[in-house]
Amino acid sequence: MGRVLTSRLLLAVLALGVAGCGSVNYAAQAGDGSFSLSAATRSTGTNGQIALHAMLPSGDAASVTWKIASGTNAATLGQGNVDATGVYTAPGSLSADGITVRVEATLRSDAQSTASLTIAVHPGFVQPLLPQNVALTAGATADVTAQIAEVDAGSVKWSLESAPNGEQNSTTGTLGSVSGSSCQRSSDRYTTCTATYTAPSAIPQQDVYVVAAVNGSKVTSPLHVLLNSRGVVSNPIANQAIQTGPAMLGASGGNDGDYDTWEDRKGESFVADCCGGTLGALVEDGQNNQYILSNNHVLAESDQGHVGDTIDQPGMIDGGCTPLSRPGSTLHPIGTLQYFVPLASQQTNVDAALALAAPGSVDPSGSILGLGTSGRDQALSGAPPMAGHGETLTAANLGMDVAKSGRTTGLTCSSINAVALTVKVDYYKDCAETQPYTTKTFENQIGIGGTHFTDSGDSGALVLDASNAQAVGLYFAGGTDGDGNGLSVVNPIGDVLHELSTETGSPLSLVGTNTAHSIACLRYDPAVPTEPPYVGPAALDRAQAIAEGAADTLRGNGVLGTAAGHSLDSPGDPAVVVYVDHATATVPETIEGMRTQVIVTDAGAVARGTAPAMPALEAGLHLSSAALAGATAVEQGVAPGLMADPAVFGVGVTESRDNPAEAALLVLVDIGRNPQSMPMTMGGLRVEYMRLHRFHTTLSKFATAQRSGCSVQRSAN
Repeated sequence: MGRVLTSRLLLAVLALGVAGCGSVNYAAQAGDGSFSLSAATRSTGTNGQIALHAMLPSGDAASVTWKIASGTNAATLGQGNVDATGVYTAPGSLSADGITVRVEATLRSDAQSTASLTIAVHPGFVQPLLPQNVALTAGATADVTAQIAEVDAGSVKWSLESAPNGEQNSTTGTLGSVSGSSCQRSSDRYTTCTATYTAPSAIPQQDVYVVAAVNGSKVTSPLHVLLNSRGVVSNPIANQAIQTGPAMLGASGGNDGDYDTWEDRKGESFVADCCGGTLGALVEDGQNNQYILSNNHVLAESDQGHVGDTIDQPGMIDGGCTPLSRPGSTLHPIGTLQYFVPLASQQTNVDAALALAAPGSVDPSGSILGLGTSGRDQALSGAPPMAGHGETLTAANLGMDVAKSGRTTGLTCSSINAVALTVKVDYYKDCAETQPYTTKTFENQIGIGGTHFTDSGDSGALVLDASNAQAVGLYFAGGTDGDGNGLSVVNPIGDVLHELSTETGSPLSLVGTNTAHSIACLRYDPAVPTEPPYVGPAALDRAQAIAEGAADTLRGNGVLGTAAGHSLDSPGDPAVVVYVDHATATVPETIEGMRTQVIVTDAGAVARGTAPAMPALEAGLHLSSAALAGATAVEQGVAPGLMADPAVFGVGVTESRDNPAEAALLVLVDIGRNPQSMPMTMGGLRVEYMRLHRFHTTLSKFATAQRSGCSVQRSAN
């Protein structure tokens, strides 16, 4: 996931799910009983869709024409639209907390026969809360912003919770407090509400989430507060701000032309959408020319930019969508686009570009925001990465903590979850992702686990070994399932520097320090799963029957017993748990068509029923060189066949969670599709499946219909 998008015009250009297959009839019969209307639901959010159906008394589909008959939204914002098939799309913004829209259908064979259905539309959040995550100490504060799709109306209700899904609410004040809520409203902008979160005086033994809700509908991604007693304060707002003086890297930036224009009814052009990303690092060539390193899709607009284009700081997204050429711009030029590795070429394997740094515009030491130390209860300072060509991944260092500092989520930490990753990423010509450009397949990429490690706008951020500040790679894409599982994809830094050196004709190296230093590891995701996933009782009964039948066959050679369990390689599926007394005990990957799960314990724990409920997992990968090489060879052999399935968009090498002593294949599956087949093993390896939303280069990974907003260009213009 790359450039973050901001929008002035709310258009129905997003990938929206149709709420349809109408099985509930919500409409009265037409006046003469000739046909009726039905829908699966009568309410939706802004930009949402509902499929409406016209039915004859016989149950056959009626041939009708559709229209919007009336609505209570302001005329300048519209009532939405209904297409020829009966799919209603709600307006992108509302003039009240809720509106109603009446959709009418007329029989093609009888213009006098009509029926109507009334739909309620409620406002949605335009984007995740800003910031998405902060690190605070006891008593510290942070301002929180929520933007909702209402014009000159609406407000937000704030709350604190100890879980992101809202199942554990706090009313005791132990999680801190939210105060000073206020909203800004005007006739041509989204409603923006802010509040101040204050951390409690004592650090609680639980997470804290600041949640915003509109009419009972909660924001998809609440603000995750990482409370600590280490004196560490980190807020990504610093990454989005204008850098005074020579800019540090890790800050917001992008191409000054990275915006979409539309024409109003008078034929006048206006900026409708704009993008931005992260200025990742400073590099230099053999002649000591210094360049800003980021992604192609950040600096070169996914091959649509031109050498010589102005690169701004901050990016357009943080400058009100106002480029340098327009009055009122708050951006300042920081360099010019000089080189980019073409995405359209099948011979390239990175998403990278260089901007020639303007004299005095960038910190010449290559310092990156947040990589340094902090004073007591003060924000982390900037510090340079290690100079040179970065760190090569081997079996010995795959368990490292990695960190990055990016425009949207600031300083975050996680672990390597996959290597030898083949992945497809979709690119577009425009910020709004309405004009497809190319789908590129990258090979031998690095996968970083966790939902909160990155989001759109972090693209171009340098990923580093948190123990020594050595560069590992360049972040460019990511996805989530919306339920705590996610993956960020990184170009290996050696490949980035090599392919850019081919473009420049000169060797390139990172500008930085020659003294290794550690980076504060701010981990907003659990390092490993803390509890097994849910499996239905019927599936567990079947697993129990298989486990009992295999108990005598498996016993011996280190095997202590069997039980029914929950697969971690395929969440939601059962597994036959095999208890062993040493990790190298031989256990088949499957028994009677069911996955096995290996848990190392002792005979006493099995006898007492106190054996662990899941394998002991460690963050990162812990594979031998031989296991890694063997699994990589399998991945290279099976990836082309798996990737030919439209439902599969990634294949890599990971560590099995059902048996951490073994390597496994990681298969990324489009969350909305089912693969043609899902084998449990391939090439002698276990297969782990991860269902994610497909990677975007602009939209936030947290929701299909959320976008950062500047203002609303009203349809009356």
